[in-house]
Amino acid sequence: MPKITIERSDSELYTPYSGLYSVGLLINEHTSLCRRLNYLPGVPSVSHADAVRSYLGLLCTGKSDFEAMDGVRHDDWFKAALSIRKAPSKESLRQRFDRNATLFDPLAQAASTELLERVKAPISPLSTGHVPLDMDVFTMDNSDTRKEGVSRTYQGYDGYAPIGAYLGQEGWCLGLELREGSQHSQKGFVPFLDEVIRRARQLTKKTLLVRLDAAHDALDTLAALRGHPKVSFIVKWNPRREDPLHWRNRAFAEGRVSEPRPGKKVALLTVRETHVFEKRAYRFSRVMRVTERTVDRFGQRLLVPEITVEGWWSSLDLPEDQVIELYEGHGLCEQFHSEIKTELDMERPPSGKFATNALVLSLAGLAYNILRVIGQAGLVGHASPIRNPAKRRRIRTVIQEMITIAGRLIRSGRRLVLRLGRHCPAFEALMAVHGRFAPG
Repeated sequence: MPKITIERSDSELYTPYSGLYSVGLLINEHTSLCRRLNYLPGVPSVSHADAVRSYLGLLCTGKSDFEAMDGVRHDDWFKAALSIRKAPSKESLRQRFDRNATLFDPLAQAASTELLERVKAPISPLSTGHVPLDMDVFTMDNSDTRKEGVSRTYQGYDGYAPIGAYLGQEGWCLGLELREGSQHSQKGFVPFLDEVIRRARQLTKKTLLVRLDAAHDALDTLAALRGHPKVSFIVKWNPRREDPLHWRNRAFAEGRVSEPRPGKKVALLTVRETHVFEKRAYRFSRVMRVTERTVDRFGQRLLVPEITVEGWWSSLDLPEDQVIELYEGHGLCEQFHSEIKTELDMERPPSGKFATNALVLSLAGLAYNILRVIGQAGLVGHASPIRNPAKRRRIRTVIQEMITIAGRLIRSGRRLVLRLGRHCPAFEALMAVHGRFAPG
């Protein structure tokens, strides 16, 4: 090994976060969030906009704790890249969020949709021409804490159970709503559904395909979906106390039966039912799949046949197998949940107050979209430093390849120059992002 001396420079400025300039461009040039924040009452020494910019900068480097402000508070590049005049201390940031959470939260949610609208985010439809809109509840483990709103979740641990909504095959986040861990998925869901569809309408005029799991199998959900124009849906059916033997007999008598392998038979059929909700009759279709196994996948014969009954409420006029295949794409939102929880460090929100954590989660949704925009603009295409093709990059990949890039800062007159290394693999990708989103 060669002998290497490690020293700290007293004059030269360096940064490990060269990509934060892209984050600042999107926040300041493509949303009105900071302008709206500064219209709020009060004239603090650190503006509301600077407090929120600072926290968004932390989130876009993968940090969610307020204590991380100590590491960037006096960083010239952090402040310059995000247009921060004065960065708050960790104590000031926490107190500001605690006092103003309910005022900041709706502005952060609106800014997330506004960003996607202004940058004309690409929204890829499915093969049928529908734009998928997936909504799902997920859990965040906050065991051994006394945070407000933490209670027993359906996963068997104490935590929160927020709900998220994602648009298109890119997974743009249209809503993140923090909920208590014990809150039922359906409670308050219809207002959330209506609001998310309204936001989706700002971004695309194509027909939406709303996909929901069995937790939202309720008449009020189905009726609400029917009330929206140009909205199709697939909602997983909850069999509750249905008799599997009854459905086995009916499906094998009326449906299309196939035998994928010896000892396994699958029947598909569509049933139509009329239900009354708020004195109005609705006609719904449900795709059914009944599977009977007499031999397991290892070739072992079963003493008693194993019967599995599944169903999906759907407004699509498509063959049963195609409806089921479209619903299977709903599972992709589990990856989006994971990116928010782990890669944006949202598993355990930083505050003990519910309203503050709700604001933090809304800002995480905005940070998620900012990083997704950067990833789609810089990491998908010929300029990408990553050579394997992909339609979408994970948030972790965007942080690693586009945000955490070492650079040297040079002050020349009144200019601040960021100089990247000769062999920086992300240079072309960064220039592609700046060329697309920089003003003028």
